[in-house]
Amino acid sequence: MIDILQLACKYLRFNWIKTSIVVVAIALILFLPAALDLLVRHGATSLLTRAAGTPLVLGAQGSPLELVLNSQYFETKPPPEITYSEVARIEQTSLATAIPIYNRFRAGGWPIVGTNLDYYPWRSLELAQGRYPLMIGECVLGADAAKELSVQIGAHVISSPEELFDFAGSYPLRMEVVGILKSTGAADDRAIFTDIKTVWIIAGLAHGHEDVTQAPDDDGTILRREGSRTITNASTMTYNVIHAGNRASYHLHGKIEDLPLTAVLALPHDPRAGALLRGKYLRADESMQMIVPTTVIESLLGTMFRLREYLLLGSALAVFSTLSTTSLVFFLALRLRQREIETMHRIGLPRTRVLGLLATEIAIVIAAAVALALIFSIVFSRYVDLIMLEILT
Repeated sequence: MIDILQLACKYLRFNWIKTSIVVVAIALILFLPAALDLLVRHGATSLLTRAAGTPLVLGAQGSPLELVLNSQYFETKPPPEITYSEVARIEQTSLATAIPIYNRFRAGGWPIVGTNLDYYPWRSLELAQGRYPLMIGECVLGADAAKELSVQIGAHVISSPEELFDFAGSYPLRMEVVGILKSTGAADDRAIFTDIKTVWIIAGLAHGHEDVTQAPDDDGTILRREGSRTITNASTMTYNVIHAGNRASYHLHGKIEDLPLTAVLALPHDPRAGALLRGKYLRADESMQMIVPTTVIESLLGTMFRLREYLLLGSALAVFSTLSTTSLVFFLALRLRQREIETMHRIGLPRTRVLGLLATEIAIVIAAAVALALIFSIVFSRYVDLIMLEILT
């Protein structure tokens, strides 16, 4: 048996190009149905688990799915903005705790999520290093974001401008990393969290300025002095780095209740409070929508499961086609090896041994294909959540 195995391995190694093509083809055809099932089932579980942890989400009238994906998974384009006054509106009911969310900007490809300190214990987010952001200009990174950006405590991340030439709107802000979160396997691992006011600064809704009262009159910055007032020109520097020396100079443009958010997470004190709170947003003239994330995700997954049946049928046809082609390849290979098989008979190799050799070659190819398909599945399972979000967005 050992000699048959050695001969089979040497033959396959000698014909490695043909062997590799057949192995990869069989591996892919075994992997695709498994990947589809894994994507739908594991992705569904992940999405539902995340959605179930959020009782209610408040946002502007529009697509409920867009609102849920942006506020829960941080991967879609921002929905229509609402104002910070909606936080007070929820809290004034005494029915729920309100957590603001402003998810519009990115840094190094990772979403910057502005929120408050209530978010971390509610999501059971624990620190692996450092502390939570307590002042403007500070941020904490999810485990995956910290790993990919290769940053440590005390390093900095810089927000990305929304447009290449954005002279009047948002501008890059250099934020200090004060903490790194433990991995949770959820969307929080792929986000950068900071204070709401820090995101407003990125949006250009708050600024800090240099202390021009100490500037010399001949540096081109000072237009004139009128007693205790100092009048400057447009060259006054707007900081994009917040530190202890200029933090106190930052001020908001307008009232805080008028500044924007993308969503508010509402955490009712009990089921009855949740029902009462939802009822307050059911008026015909209401400009806000209060949605239940699980309802939105379940509706989406229902469509996906129906679609999966058709995709599995297509996969079955692809499996049949590939196996037929593979069988044809093996049959043609046997025809081409007739002289080789006759030679083995002439030197005294029994017919059963020849058949055993051919069967061993086929078994090795199938075993290698199964192993490769298993490797594909393991790698795919690590990224199935990201792939699911990419499909949805």
